[in-house]
Amino acid sequence: MSDYRTLRAGEEAIAVRKDLRVPMRDGVHLAADAYHAPDDAPRPALIAMSAYGKELQALALTTPPQRRPSPMWDGCIEAGDIARVVREGYVHVIGDVRGTGDSEGTMIGNYNAGGVPQGRDLYDVVEWVAAQPWCDGNVGMIGISYFGSMQVLAAAERPPHLKAVFVSGGHFDFYETTYHGGVMWFMPRAAREGRGGDSGIAHTDVKSRMIEQHSPEELNRLVEQRLADPDVAAWPNLVHVLKYPKNREFWFDIVMNHLDGPWYEERNPVNLAANIDIPVYLQIDQGRGWTVDGHIELFDVLKGPKKLDIGSYPPMQSRPWIEEHDTMFRWYEYWLKGVDNGIMDEPAVRVFVEGTRETVTGAQWPPKPVAHAPLYLRPRHKLSAEPERMGGEHAAPDGFYQAPLTVTDTVQTVSWRTEPFEAPTELIGTGAAHLYVEIDQPDTNLILRLWDETPSGARQLLTSGYLKASHRELDAERTTEGNPYHPHTRAVPVEPGAVEEYVLRLYPFAATLLPGHRIVAELSNAEPLADAHNSLLPPDAFHLPVGRPVTHKIHRDAAHPSRLVLPFTTAGAAQPHPAAH
Repeated sequence: MSDYRTLRAGEEAIAVRKDLRVPMRDGVHLAADAYHAPDDAPRPALIAMSAYGKELQALALTTPPQRRPSPMWDGCIEAGDIARVVREGYVHVIGDVRGTGDSEGTMIGNYNAGGVPQGRDLYDVVEWVAAQPWCDGNVGMIGISYFGSMQVLAAAERPPHLKAVFVSGGHFDFYETTYHGGVMWFMPRAAREGRGGDSGIAHTDVKSRMIEQHSPEELNRLVEQRLADPDVAAWPNLVHVLKYPKNREFWFDIVMNHLDGPWYEERNPVNLAANIDIPVYLQIDQGRGWTVDGHIELFDVLKGPKKLDIGSYPPMQSRPWIEEHDTMFRWYEYWLKGVDNGIMDEPAVRVFVEGTRETVTGAQWPPKPVAHAPLYLRPRHKLSAEPERMGGEHAAPDGFYQAPLTVTDTVQTVSWRTEPFEAPTELIGTGAAHLYVEIDQPDTNLILRLWDETPSGARQLLTSGYLKASHRELDAERTTEGNPYHPHTRAVPVEPGAVEEYVLRLYPFAATLLPGHRIVAELSNAEPLADAHNSLLPPDAFHLPVGRPVTHKIHRDAAHPSRLVLPFTTAGAAQPHPAAH
């Protein structure tokens, strides 16, 4: 039996039906709260479902929103502004997925629940909500990140009463959510364990799929095999997780699965999105390239009415989440309330361009024609439109030595700069970095970050690219100029001392380099703990560093044309090059 009560949010009264029990088709009951205006008139409902706990989301009524960096920022308060949802005339339903919070059942592995696809549970939640007397039968969904991913899984199941979704900041390709270019990313640990400013999953009954699927003997063999990776063996948290898997079963699953394949593809929302026929609005801010990538990939798959809105840097919204609500309510006013407000007359794609701070629109991504053009790495740390003509005996390689972070706190970088741009130069799209690198170990990370540097030396991140050297294999059929594709289905050790070409994919971005500004390309094999970009992210949002000492030599002579390949728009392609000096 639910508990009905009335709350105050400033001057407003909000009714809440606490601890509703939502029946699933297998007899399990999920827990949810429903917030609405004090009268019982039927209204459209916006459903927010995640593993982060509905009680945490209720703090949106009492905790002022704050952006990173802030000691009070909590990445898991993502279900939206409850008071505003109610004020706009909706029921805000916030629930716990199976095996978490106040819900029954078992959650097995990431985005799987007791062997039940989460989309199936979400179908049942949507249809149950639509049948309640306080709902008018029109249902949408709300929430960012985990909540956004759940919207895609729900829509792929086609519940009849789910009329539209508005997805912001979701994570879609599960492998790319946890391994960028094959390099492990620690943010999922924060989301699951509650480290680095995130409350994490509200665990009640969760189990590892790896433990479920393998005998103890086989699992021990696989664990020892994973511990043979010196990067993993050098990181205390990972050693602990692998030695005591029941301590953090979800994170254990991720650490154990470092290659792409069926384990990740089974519940990949991008694969399921071909089933979606309802209207979908996709919104994402620049600065976290992998999530921008996923939204574009999803947009291209969807067949029904759709929008793609790529917003401005910086990458982290407020917590509790309050941004994008104006656009979201226009979307739902049209699709759930039948108000013709003109939103569907607007272009399908909107992209905020850093630098000019203008918005460009189009029917697809990129919204403008693009010509990929190279900028070559040259001696004296220069980036130039002209390739190097000297051989390696004269154009000696650049390089850096990185000691493991077990023995140093310093992350070494090597960088190359253009001359100042003379005219505004616009870039929109994906890019690539072709780097000819020689290392003295079987593996390393290659992390390239591209910066817009102002005349004063201040800088803002444009985009980034990651590649574990052993994952350098390309899919020739899917790779195009400026848009490489790595399958990540096997790791091939590097021959120490061999010069190899590594092609890093640079995540999608949109920026105009203004007169006097430079592009700076910065290469490392780990990330500085704090800089102009990382200070905007939660403390755990960095990548697993290399666990052995590595010397890197970056060859960029006539025989080894190391270069960036960048997406200049047609208007800027006539003069993509900085001033010649």
